[in-house]
Amino acid sequence: MLENYLNTHKDRFLSELFEWLRIPSISADSNYKGDVLRAAEFLSQKLKDAGADNVEICATEGHPIVYGEKIIGKNLPTVLVYGHYDVQPADPIELWTTPAFEPNVRDGYIYARGSCDDKGQTYMHVKAFEMMMKNSALPCNVKFMIEGEEEVGSKNLETYVKNNVEKLKADIILISDTSIIANDVPSINVGLRGLSYMEVEVTGPNRDLHSGIYGGAVANPINVLCEMITKLKDSNEHITIPHFYDKVVELSANERAEMATTPFDLDDYKAELDLSDIHGEKGYTTLERTSTRPTLDVNGIWGGYTGEGSKTVIASKAYAKISMRLVPNQSAQEISDLFADYFRKLAPPSVKVKVAYHHGGEPYLTSTESVPYQAAKMAFHKTFGKNPIPTRGGGSIPIVAMFKKVLGLESIMMGFGLDSDAIHSPDERYGLFNYYKGIETIPYFFQYYADLVKKEAVPVAANS
Repeated sequence: MLENYLNTHKDRFLSELFEWLRIPSISADSNYKGDVLRAAEFLSQKLKDAGADNVEICATEGHPIVYGEKIIGKNLPTVLVYGHYDVQPADPIELWTTPAFEPNVRDGYIYARGSCDDKGQTYMHVKAFEMMMKNSALPCNVKFMIEGEEEVGSKNLETYVKNNVEKLKADIILISDTSIIANDVPSINVGLRGLSYMEVEVTGPNRDLHSGIYGGAVANPINVLCEMITKLKDSNEHITIPHFYDKVVELSANERAEMATTPFDLDDYKAELDLSDIHGEKGYTTLERTSTRPTLDVNGIWGGYTGEGSKTVIASKAYAKISMRLVPNQSAQEISDLFADYFRKLAPPSVKVKVAYHHGGEPYLTSTESVPYQAAKMAFHKTFGKNPIPTRGGGSIPIVAMFKKVLGLESIMMGFGLDSDAIHSPDERYGLFNYYKGIETIPYFFQYYADLVKKEAVPVAANS
Protein backbone atom coordinates (compact mmCIF):
# COMPACT_ATOMS: atom_id res chain seq x y z
CA MET A 1 0.00 0.00 0.00
CA LEU A 2 2.79 2.45 0.92
CA GLU A 3 4.83 1.44 -2.13
CA ASN A 4 1.81 2.09 -4.37
CA TYR A 5 1.47 5.56 -2.85
CA LEU A 6 5.16 6.22 -3.47
CA ASN A 7 4.98 5.08 -7.08
CA THR A 8 1.86 7.16 -7.69
CA HIS A 9 3.36 10.35 -6.23
CA LYS A 10 7.01 10.03 -7.31
CA ASP A 11 6.91 12.94 -9.74
CA ARG A 12 5.30 15.24 -7.19
CA PHE A 13 7.81 14.23 -4.51
CA LEU A 14 10.61 15.18 -6.89
CA SER A 15 9.07 18.46 -8.07
CA GLU A 16 8.52 19.54 -4.45
CA LEU A 17 12.13 18.80 -3.61
CA PHE A 18 13.22 20.81 -6.67
CA GLU A 19 11.12 23.74 -5.45
CA TRP A 20 12.90 23.59 -2.08
CA LEU A 21 16.33 23.22 -3.67
CA ARG A 22 15.78 26.39 -5.69
CA ILE A 23 15.77 28.42 -2.47
CA PRO A 24 19.42 29.38 -1.72
CA SER A 25 19.26 28.83 2.04
CA ILE A 26 22.93 29.65 2.67
CA SER A 27 23.26 30.11 6.42
CA ALA A 28 26.84 31.40 6.33
CA ASP A 29 26.04 34.51 4.29
CA SER A 30 23.81 37.19 5.83
CA ASN A 31 22.76 38.28 2.34
CA TYR A 32 20.68 35.09 2.17
CA LYS A 33 18.89 35.53 5.49
CA GLY A 34 15.56 36.01 3.73
CA ASP A 35 16.09 32.88 1.65
CA VAL A 36 16.87 30.83 4.75
CA LEU A 37 13.57 31.96 6.21
CA ARG A 38 11.77 31.13 2.95
CA ALA A 39 13.20 27.62 3.11
CA ALA A 40 11.92 27.27 6.66
CA GLU A 41 8.48 28.50 5.61
CA PHE A 42 8.40 26.01 2.73
CA LEU A 43 9.22 23.14 5.07
CA SER A 44 6.69 24.31 7.64
CA GLN A 45 3.92 24.28 5.06
CA LYS A 46 4.87 20.84 3.74
CA LEU A 47 4.81 19.39 7.24
CA LYS A 48 1.32 20.83 7.74
CA ASP A 49 0.22 19.44 4.37
CA ALA A 50 1.54 16.02 5.35
CA GLY A 51 -0.52 15.99 8.54
CA ALA A 52 1.76 17.31 11.28
CA ASP A 53 0.29 19.22 14.21
CA ASN A 54 1.66 22.18 16.17
CA VAL A 55 3.97 23.14 13.33
CA GLU A 56 5.90 26.30 14.11
CA ILE A 57 8.90 28.27 12.97
CA CYS A 58 10.88 28.81 16.16
CA ALA A 59 13.04 31.93 16.25
CA THR A 60 16.60 31.75 17.56
CA GLU A 61 19.41 34.30 17.80
CA GLY A 62 20.25 33.18 14.26
CA HIS A 63 18.22 31.20 11.76
CA PRO A 64 14.97 29.52 12.84
CA ILE A 65 14.20 25.92 13.73
CA VAL A 66 11.14 24.24 12.23
CA TYR A 67 9.19 22.07 14.66
CA GLY A 68 6.20 19.83 14.10
CA GLU A 69 4.68 16.71 15.65
CA LYS A 70 2.08 14.01 15.41
CA ILE A 71 1.16 12.40 18.72
CA ILE A 72 -1.18 9.45 18.22
CA GLY A 73 -0.84 7.65 21.55
CA LYS A 74 0.47 8.43 25.01
CA ASN A 75 1.80 4.90 25.46
CA LEU A 76 3.47 4.66 22.06
CA PRO A 77 7.17 5.35 21.45
CA THR A 78 8.19 8.69 19.97
CA VAL A 79 10.71 9.21 17.18
CA LEU A 80 12.35 12.64 17.00
CA VAL A 81 13.49 13.36 13.44
CA TYR A 82 16.43 15.76 13.11
CA GLY A 83 17.68 17.36 9.91
CA HIS A 84 18.81 20.70 8.53
CA TYR A 85 17.57 22.86 5.68
CA ASP A 86 20.54 25.23 5.39
CA VAL A 87 23.20 24.62 2.76
CA GLN A 88 26.80 25.45 2.00
CA PRO A 89 27.70 28.37 -0.29
CA ALA A 90 27.93 27.37 -3.95
CA ASP A 91 31.42 28.78 -4.48
CA PRO A 92 33.31 28.32 -6.68
CA ILE A 93 30.26 28.77 -8.89
CA GLU A 94 32.26 28.55 -12.13
CA LEU A 95 32.99 24.87 -11.45
CA TRP A 96 29.32 23.86 -11.51
CA THR A 97 28.16 22.19 -14.72
CA THR A 98 24.72 23.72 -14.20
CA PRO A 99 23.77 26.48 -11.72
CA ALA A 100 23.80 25.32 -8.10
CA PHE A 101 20.25 26.45 -7.35
CA GLU A 102 18.67 25.31 -10.60
CA PRO A 103 18.23 21.59 -9.85
CA ASN A 104 18.23 19.13 -12.72
CA VAL A 105 18.54 15.39 -13.25
CA ARG A 106 21.46 13.92 -15.19
CA ASP A 107 22.23 10.21 -15.44
CA GLY A 108 19.95 9.37 -12.53
CA TYR A 109 21.30 12.04 -10.16
CA ILE A 110 19.75 15.25 -8.83
CA TYR A 111 22.37 17.98 -9.21
CA ALA A 112 21.94 20.98 -6.89
CA ARG A 113 23.39 22.49 -3.74
CA GLY A 114 21.71 20.75 -0.81
CA SER A 115 20.45 17.84 -2.91
CA CYS A 116 22.17 15.37 -0.59
CA ASP A 117 23.30 17.58 2.30
CA ASP A 118 20.73 17.79 3.68
CA LYS A 119 17.55 18.94 1.96
CA GLY A 120 17.14 15.79 -0.09
CA GLN A 121 17.68 13.51 2.89
CA THR A 122 15.52 15.63 5.19
CA TYR A 123 12.69 15.77 2.68
CA MET A 124 12.65 11.97 2.54
CA HIS A 125 11.31 12.05 6.10
CA VAL A 126 8.59 14.55 5.24
CA LYS A 127 7.39 12.40 2.35
CA ALA A 128 7.70 9.16 4.35
CA PHE A 129 5.58 10.79 7.05
CA GLU A 130 3.05 11.88 4.42
CA MET A 131 2.85 8.31 3.11
CA MET A 132 2.20 6.92 6.57
CA MET A 133 -0.41 9.57 7.37
CA LYS A 134 -2.29 9.26 4.06
CA ASN A 135 -2.45 5.48 4.47
CA SER A 136 -3.27 5.42 8.21
CA ALA A 137 0.03 3.61 8.75
CA LEU A 138 1.82 5.78 11.32
CA PRO A 139 2.64 3.26 14.11
CA CYS A 140 4.14 5.62 16.69
CA ASN A 141 4.51 9.27 17.58
CA VAL A 142 6.82 11.51 15.61
CA LYS A 143 8.36 14.90 16.21
CA PHE A 144 10.36 16.97 13.72
CA MET A 145 13.18 19.37 14.61
CA ILE A 146 14.80 20.75 11.45
CA GLU A 147 17.36 23.50 11.94
CA GLY A 148 18.83 26.19 9.71
CA GLU A 149 22.36 26.54 11.10
CA GLU A 150 24.04 23.14 10.79
CA GLU A 151 26.47 24.38 8.16
CA VAL A 152 27.67 27.13 10.51
CA GLY A 153 28.09 24.95 13.58
CA SER A 154 24.50 24.73 14.90
CA LYS A 155 25.21 27.85 16.92
CA ASN A 156 21.80 28.15 18.56
CA LEU A 157 20.54 24.58 18.53
CA GLU A 158 21.83 23.59 21.96
CA THR A 159 20.14 26.61 23.55
CA TYR A 160 16.88 25.67 21.85
CA VAL A 161 17.19 22.04 22.96
CA LYS A 162 17.97 23.00 26.57
CA ASN A 163 14.98 25.35 26.63
CA ASN A 164 12.63 22.72 25.19
CA VAL A 165 13.57 19.45 26.89
CA GLU A 166 9.95 18.59 27.72
CA LYS A 167 8.72 19.51 24.26
CA LEU A 168 11.38 17.35 22.63
CA LYS A 169 10.85 14.35 24.88
CA ALA A 170 11.20 11.20 22.78
CA ASP A 171 12.64 7.71 22.77
CA ILE A 172 15.07 7.86 19.86
CA ILE A 173 16.44 10.42 17.40
CA LEU A 174 16.41 9.55 13.70
CA ILE A 175 18.90 11.33 11.43
CA SER A 176 19.57 11.08 7.70
CA ASP A 177 22.72 13.13 7.12
CA THR A 178 25.19 10.32 6.41
CA SER A 179 25.86 7.82 3.64
CA ILE A 180 25.68 4.16 2.67
CA ILE A 181 28.63 2.23 1.25
CA ALA A 182 27.00 1.70 -2.16
CA ASN A 183 23.55 1.37 -3.66
CA ASP A 184 23.89 -2.41 -3.46
CA VAL A 185 25.70 -2.39 -0.11
CA PRO A 186 23.52 -0.75 2.57
CA SER A 187 25.12 0.39 5.80
CA ILE A 188 24.28 2.15 9.05
CA ASN A 189 26.65 4.64 10.61
CA VAL A 190 27.13 3.64 14.26
CA GLY A 191 29.97 5.99 15.15
CA LEU A 192 31.24 9.49 14.53
CA ARG A 193 34.56 11.10 15.27
CA GLY A 194 34.70 14.17 17.45
CA LEU A 195 36.51 17.38 16.57
CA SER A 196 38.87 19.89 18.07
CA TYR A 197 39.53 22.88 15.79
CA MET A 198 42.36 25.24 16.73
CA GLU A 199 44.04 28.35 15.34
CA VAL A 200 47.64 29.25 16.12
CA GLU A 201 49.55 32.51 15.72
CA VAL A 202 53.35 32.76 15.77
CA THR A 203 54.87 36.23 16.14
CA GLY A 204 58.52 37.17 15.56
CA PRO A 205 59.59 40.79 15.06
CA ASN A 206 57.20 43.64 15.75
CA ARG A 207 56.84 44.40 12.01
CA ASP A 208 57.59 42.89 8.63
CA LEU A 209 61.32 43.14 7.93
CA HIS A 210 63.53 43.41 4.84
CA SER A 211 64.84 39.86 4.30
CA GLY A 212 68.17 41.17 3.01
CA ILE A 213 68.88 43.36 6.00
CA TYR A 214 67.53 41.05 8.72
CA GLY A 215 67.57 37.61 7.12
CA GLY A 216 69.69 35.12 9.10
CA ALA A 217 69.58 37.16 12.29
CA VAL A 218 65.86 37.22 13.14
CA ALA A 219 63.50 34.28 13.50
CA ASN A 220 61.15 33.91 10.57
CA PRO A 221 57.71 33.08 12.03
CA ILE A 222 56.67 31.19 8.90
CA ASN A 223 59.74 28.95 9.04
CA VAL A 224 59.29 28.44 12.78
CA LEU A 225 55.60 27.60 12.38
CA CYS A 226 56.39 24.98 9.75
CA GLU A 227 59.01 23.42 12.02
CA MET A 228 56.58 23.34 14.93
CA ILE A 229 53.88 21.70 12.82
CA THR A 230 56.32 19.08 11.59
CA LYS A 231 57.02 18.07 15.20
CA LEU A 232 53.34 17.29 15.83
CA LYS A 233 53.81 13.88 14.13
CA ASP A 234 56.61 11.33 13.96
CA SER A 235 57.84 9.31 10.98
CA ASN A 236 55.02 6.77 11.48
CA GLU A 237 52.35 9.52 11.34
CA HIS A 238 51.79 9.02 15.05
CA ILE A 239 50.69 12.21 16.82
CA THR A 240 53.37 13.27 19.32
CA ILE A 241 51.23 15.29 21.74
CA PRO A 242 51.84 13.76 25.22
CA HIS A 243 48.83 11.78 26.52
CA PHE A 244 46.96 12.24 23.22
CA TYR A 245 46.25 8.51 22.91
CA ASP A 246 45.71 7.75 26.59
CA LYS A 247 41.95 7.17 26.26
CA VAL A 248 41.87 5.76 22.73
CA VAL A 249 40.41 2.24 22.75
CA GLU A 250 41.97 -0.10 20.19
CA LEU A 251 39.59 -2.14 18.06
CA SER A 252 39.43 -5.83 18.92
CA ALA A 253 40.54 -8.43 16.39
CA ASN A 254 36.90 -9.24 15.72
CA GLU A 255 36.00 -5.59 15.16
CA ARG A 256 38.89 -5.17 12.74
CA ALA A 257 37.86 -8.33 10.91
CA GLU A 258 34.27 -7.11 10.62
CA MET A 259 35.43 -3.75 9.28
CA ALA A 260 37.59 -5.55 6.74
CA THR A 261 34.45 -7.07 5.19
CA THR A 262 33.42 -3.62 3.98
CA PRO A 263 33.76 -3.52 0.17
CA PHE A 264 36.77 -1.34 -0.58
CA ASP A 265 39.12 -1.21 -3.54
CA LEU A 266 42.36 0.60 -2.71
CA ASP A 267 43.32 1.03 -6.36
CA ASP A 268 39.97 2.66 -7.14
CA TYR A 269 40.39 4.87 -4.06
CA LYS A 270 43.78 6.10 -5.26
CA ALA A 271 42.61 6.53 -8.84
CA GLU A 272 39.59 8.62 -7.81
CA LEU A 273 41.87 10.99 -5.89
CA ASP A 274 44.68 10.87 -8.48
CA LEU A 275 47.16 9.57 -5.90
CA SER A 276 50.22 7.40 -6.49
CA ASP A 277 50.03 6.05 -2.96
CA ILE A 278 48.17 6.46 0.30
CA HIS A 279 49.57 8.02 3.46
CA GLY A 280 48.69 7.56 7.10
CA GLU A 281 49.35 6.12 10.53
CA LYS A 282 51.48 2.99 10.36
CA GLY A 283 49.82 -0.29 11.29
CA TYR A 284 46.26 0.59 10.20
CA THR A 285 44.21 0.15 7.05
CA THR A 286 42.78 3.02 5.08
CA LEU A 287 39.26 2.36 6.39
CA GLU A 288 40.53 2.23 9.98
CA ARG A 289 42.51 5.45 9.53
CA THR A 290 39.49 7.33 8.21
CA SER A 291 37.01 6.22 10.84
CA THR A 292 38.40 4.64 14.01
CA ARG A 293 41.71 6.46 14.50
CA PRO A 294 42.27 10.04 15.68
CA THR A 295 43.95 12.44 13.28
CA LEU A 296 45.69 15.81 13.16
CA ASP A 297 45.64 17.95 10.01
CA VAL A 298 46.60 21.48 9.02
CA ASN A 299 43.54 23.00 7.33
CA GLY A 300 45.11 26.30 6.40
CA ILE A 301 48.42 28.14 6.75
CA TRP A 302 49.33 31.70 5.85
CA GLY A 303 51.67 34.62 6.51
CA GLY A 304 53.93 37.06 4.71
CA TYR A 305 53.41 38.20 1.13
CA THR A 306 51.19 36.10 -1.14
CA GLY A 307 50.24 38.65 -3.79
CA GLU A 308 51.35 38.88 -7.38
CA GLY A 309 55.07 39.23 -7.99
CA SER A 310 57.62 39.29 -5.19
CA LYS A 311 58.17 41.09 -1.94
CA THR A 312 61.24 40.10 0.04
CA VAL A 313 60.06 40.28 3.63
CA ILE A 314 60.35 38.35 6.85
CA ALA A 315 56.78 38.40 8.07
CA SER A 316 55.98 39.56 11.57
CA LYS A 317 53.35 36.83 11.98
CA ALA A 318 52.38 33.41 10.67
CA TYR A 319 49.12 31.55 11.21
CA ALA A 320 47.64 28.08 10.85
CA LYS A 321 44.32 26.37 11.42
CA ILE A 322 44.68 22.84 12.77
CA SER A 323 41.96 20.27 13.36
CA MET A 324 42.01 16.99 15.24
CA ARG A 325 39.42 14.27 14.66
CA LEU A 326 38.74 12.37 17.85
CA VAL A 327 37.49 8.85 18.60
CA PRO A 328 35.26 7.51 21.41
CA ASN A 329 36.49 8.26 24.95
CA GLN A 330 38.54 11.25 23.84
CA SER A 331 37.29 14.63 25.06
CA ALA A 332 37.37 17.65 22.78
CA GLN A 333 38.20 20.02 25.64
CA GLU A 334 40.91 17.76 27.05
CA ILE A 335 42.56 17.26 23.67
CA SER A 336 42.38 20.98 22.93
CA ASP A 337 44.14 21.73 26.22
CA LEU A 338 46.80 19.09 25.54
CA PHE A 339 47.40 20.53 22.08
CA ALA A 340 47.66 24.12 23.32
CA ASP A 341 50.12 23.20 26.08
CA TYR A 342 52.32 21.12 23.80
CA PHE A 343 52.30 23.58 20.90
CA ARG A 344 53.46 26.42 23.13
CA LYS A 345 56.31 24.24 24.40
CA LEU A 346 57.45 23.56 20.85
CA ALA A 347 58.11 27.27 20.27
CA PRO A 348 61.71 28.54 20.48
CA PRO A 349 62.32 31.65 22.65
CA SER A 350 62.72 33.77 19.50
CA VAL A 351 58.95 33.84 18.89
CA LYS A 352 55.72 34.29 20.80
CA VAL A 353 52.77 31.92 20.35
CA LYS A 354 49.02 32.24 20.74
CA VAL A 355 46.65 29.28 20.57
CA ALA A 356 42.91 29.76 20.20
CA TYR A 357 40.12 27.18 20.31
CA HIS A 358 37.57 27.66 17.54
CA HIS A 359 35.01 24.91 18.02
CA GLY A 360 34.65 21.19 18.49
CA GLY A 361 32.42 18.28 19.23
CA GLU A 362 32.46 14.98 21.04
CA PRO A 363 32.80 11.56 19.39
CA TYR A 364 29.84 9.20 19.38
CA LEU A 365 29.27 5.44 19.28
CA THR A 366 26.00 3.55 19.46
CA SER A 367 25.31 -0.12 20.13
CA THR A 368 24.39 -2.51 17.34
CA GLU A 369 22.40 -4.52 19.90
CA SER A 370 19.90 -1.76 20.71
CA VAL A 371 16.22 -1.92 19.72
CA PRO A 372 16.46 1.16 17.43
CA TYR A 373 19.49 -0.26 15.61
CA GLN A 374 17.75 -3.60 15.12
CA ALA A 375 14.71 -1.78 13.72
CA ALA A 376 16.91 0.14 11.29
CA LYS A 377 18.68 -3.09 10.31
CA MET A 378 15.35 -4.78 9.60
CA ALA A 379 14.15 -1.79 7.56
CA PHE A 380 17.24 -1.82 5.35
CA HIS A 381 16.95 -5.57 4.88
CA LYS A 382 13.32 -5.15 3.84
CA THR A 383 14.05 -2.65 1.07
CA PHE A 384 17.58 -3.63 0.00
CA GLY A 385 17.21 -7.39 0.44
CA LYS A 386 20.34 -7.67 2.58
CA ASN A 387 21.55 -6.71 6.03
CA PRO A 388 23.32 -3.36 6.35
CA ILE A 389 26.96 -3.25 7.41
CA PRO A 390 27.64 -1.21 10.58
CA THR A 391 30.21 1.48 9.77
CA ARG A 392 31.85 4.41 11.50
CA GLY A 393 31.95 7.82 9.91
CA GLY A 394 35.15 9.78 9.73
CA GLY A 395 33.42 13.13 10.06
CA SER A 396 31.77 14.84 12.98
CA ILE A 397 28.15 15.69 13.76
CA PRO A 398 28.61 17.42 17.13
CA ILE A 399 24.88 17.71 17.77
CA VAL A 400 24.59 13.91 18.12
CA ALA A 401 26.70 13.92 21.29
CA MET A 402 24.82 17.04 22.43
CA PHE A 403 21.49 15.24 22.05
CA LYS A 404 22.81 12.43 24.22
CA LYS A 405 24.04 14.87 26.86
CA VAL A 406 21.00 17.18 27.02
CA LEU A 407 18.10 14.91 26.07
CA GLY A 408 19.60 11.59 27.12
CA LEU A 409 18.72 10.14 23.72
CA GLU A 410 20.62 7.87 21.35
CA SER A 411 20.61 8.62 17.64
CA ILE A 412 20.16 6.28 14.70
CA MET A 413 21.89 7.57 11.57
CA MET A 414 20.01 6.18 8.59
CA GLY A 415 21.72 8.08 5.78
CA PHE A 416 21.15 7.25 2.10
CA GLY A 417 23.81 9.40 0.42
CA LEU A 418 27.03 8.22 -1.17
CA ASP A 419 30.55 9.41 -0.42
CA SER A 420 30.79 10.32 -4.11
CA ASP A 421 27.90 12.81 -3.89
CA ALA A 422 30.30 15.79 -3.71
CA ILE A 423 28.68 17.44 -0.70
CA HIS A 424 30.17 20.88 0.01
CA SER A 425 31.70 20.79 -3.51
CA PRO A 426 30.65 21.93 -6.98
CA ASP A 427 28.18 19.58 -8.69
CA GLU A 428 26.76 18.20 -5.45
CA ARG A 429 24.34 15.44 -6.34
CA TYR A 430 21.90 12.90 -4.90
CA GLY A 431 20.73 9.77 -6.65
CA LEU A 432 17.09 9.37 -7.58
CA PHE A 433 17.47 5.77 -6.39
CA ASN A 434 18.68 6.99 -3.01
CA TYR A 435 15.96 9.61 -2.61
CA TYR A 436 13.15 7.20 -3.33
CA LYS A 437 14.78 4.31 -1.46
CA GLY A 438 14.96 6.51 1.64
CA ILE A 439 11.27 7.39 1.39
CA GLU A 440 10.51 3.68 1.01
CA THR A 441 12.71 2.54 3.90
CA ILE A 442 11.87 5.08 6.62
CA PRO A 443 8.28 3.88 7.22
CA TYR A 444 9.61 0.37 7.80
CA PHE A 445 11.88 1.73 10.53
CA PHE A 446 8.84 3.22 12.25
CA GLN A 447 6.92 -0.02 11.89
CA TYR A 448 9.69 -2.30 13.14
CA TYR A 449 10.66 0.08 15.92
CA ALA A 450 7.10 0.23 17.27
CA ASP A 451 6.81 -3.58 17.00
CA LEU A 452 10.11 -4.22 18.79
CA VAL A 453 9.36 -1.75 21.57
CA LYS A 454 6.06 -3.54 22.18
CA LYS A 455 7.64 -7.00 21.94
CA GLU A 456 10.56 -6.14 24.22
CA ALA A 457 8.33 -4.14 26.59
CA VAL A 458 10.78 -1.22 26.37
CA PRO A 459 9.64 1.76 28.51
CA VAL A 460 8.60 4.74 26.42
CA ALA A 461 8.80 8.44 27.14
CA ALA A 462 5.65 10.16 28.39
CA ASN A 463 4.35 12.60 25.79
CA SER A 464 2.77 15.93 26.65
